[in-house]
This record gives sequence, structure tokens and C-alpha cells, in this order.
Amino acid sequence: MSALSLKGPAWVTVRQYRRTLWLALALALFALAVVAGLRIWAAQNPVAPAEDGVWIASPYNGGYLKLRWILEYVGGAAIVLPGVVAAVVAGPMVAREYESGTYQLSLTQSVRPVEWLRSKLTVATVFATLAALAVMGVFWLGRLGVRQGWDYHWGHVVTYAASGVTVFAYVLAAVAVGALVGQLVRRTLLAMSAAGLVMGAVLAAFTSYRWSLMPVERLTGPLHSGPRITQDGLQMGSGMLTPAGTDFDQTICWDEVQRVPGVDIQEGLWDQLMNQCYARNGVTTEYVDYHPASHFWPTQLIETGIVLALAALAGYAAFRVLRARHP
Repeated sequence: MSALSLKGPAWVTVRQYRRTLWLALALALFALAVVAGLRIWAAQNPVAPAEDGVWIASPYNGGYLKLRWILEYVGGAAIVLPGVVAAVVAGPMVAREYESGTYQLSLTQSVRPVEWLRSKLTVATVFATLAALAVMGVFWLGRLGVRQGWDYHWGHVVTYAASGVTVFAYVLAAVAVGALVGQLVRRTLLAMSAAGLVMGAVLAAFTSYRWSLMPVERLTGPLHSGPRITQDGLQMGSGMLTPAGTDFDQTICWDEVQRVPGVDIQEGLWDQLMNQCYARNGVTTEYVDYHPASHFWPTQLIETGIVLALAALAGYAAFRVLRARHP
């Protein structure tokens, strides 16, 4: 037997879930073949850029359109993968062992509780990481054949999830969260639901606040002909500035102009009154807050570090619970 051969609890774990693992491998190979085939098909016809920067396929290039459609699902897989991993670890791998009592059989085979759990998490970690790598690889293979558009901008939630390193941190966190939830709940379906919800909440929180991890950059310009960020920038906000350099509350002028009779009827009156209001308040400058493309990797690394810290805490808690119940 070679040194790379699985032994003991790890071998048992792989044997238990071999059909699921083979199915995952077949799905990854199928996705790879489909994306590669669509790239070959799409290369047969030209793609022309539109004025707004979104690339449009020729009417005969069905391969290009289908490639973009498939990549939406591949990118979405990077988002849902951590929830799936957490559910599988929490339910079938841990909670079901407690629910059915089969973990007791493992512990009678000269296997310590810590070794029993460690073997399961090791197998889950290896295959979850490979799954994340497969999703990223398929996405990048397809994206190389897709011209840039708003839905493939580096800041788009799907592209961000499938083209960086955060997906690896999330699947590691999912394994740890699944182990913890599975031990606490000990009911297969309930543990799967709870673990999936926890990872969903973590993903939702970072999706909402990840662009606050780094300070934005600001461009300013004259009123009505203000700054324009480059196409690869990610706009976060815009507004107007007072002479003191503070944000001007535009609702002041909106409320004032709305009270003028006939403003909705007379053409051009709204803009005229708004400009008069801006002039009275000394507003002459507009601004745009944005993240340049150079913020992509620093944001990825910061988010990855935070998620890995959460994974370490969840993993530590999982083994503490195990030791408390099985000293």
C-alpha cells in the first residue's frame, strides 16, 4: 500500500460518500467540456463592441450568447458552494452519525473522538477545496472567451466570487461551521438547514459591506459636467459639495422646487429653479466616490483573512464541543 493510500477513518469517510464524490467529479468535467465547446463555437464568429462598452455577438454567434449564459451559473456556483459544503458537512457527515448512533461504532474501533472528527473534516476540506478550484477554473476558462461587460466587471458579485481567492476561505469556513452546527444540532435535516443559513448570513454580510473594507477614492469636477470615472472603476456614490467641502443635501433644493406652482408643467422650469438653488447655496462642485480596479486584490485578501479567522474560530469551537462531550 502506498504512502498516499487512505487509512482508517479517512478511508471509511471516502467510502461512505464515494458516489457523491464521483458525481461531483462528473459534474465538474461536464461543465469544463461544455464551456470549452462553447468557446470553440463562439470563436467561429466575430464579436463587436457596443458604444457602452458591452460586447455584442453577431446574430449567428449563438455560442457566445450561450457561453455568457452558462458563466452566470458557474459564477453563481461559487456563491452557493460554501452553503452546500456547510450543509453536507453538518448533516450527512456529522449530524447523521449522531442521529443514527453510528459514531459509537467508530469510537469502539480504537479511534479517538478527535481523530474521528479530524478525519471527516480533512476529507471534506480536501474535496471542498478541489470543488472551489474546479468552479474557479471553469469560470476563468469561459471568461477568457467573453468580452468585458457590466455583468463581468471585476466588482460584480458573481465575478468577484468566482475570480478571486475568497471562495477558498469560504469553503474552509463552511467545513468548520458544518462541523460545529452538526454537533450542536445532531439532527440531519435541521443541521443542514442551520449550517446553510449561517453561511448564507456570512456571505450576505460580506456582500453588503466588503466595499467598506478599503477607503474609496474621490474625483471632483464642475457642477453639471462633473468627474467621470474610468470604465474599470466601481462607483460607490456621488453628490455635490458645499464651498466648505462638505456634502450638500440635495433634498433641500428638491423640496424647495417642488413647492413652486406649475413646476411639473412648464418645460425647463425645474432645471432653472434647481440651478438657482444651487447658486444660492454656493454649490459649484460634484464628486464621485469609487474603487479603482487596483482595489480588487487588496479587498479579496482582507476579506479572505477575516473569513479564515472565522473558520479558525468555528473549527476550534467544534473540537471544544467534541472534547466536552467525549473527553
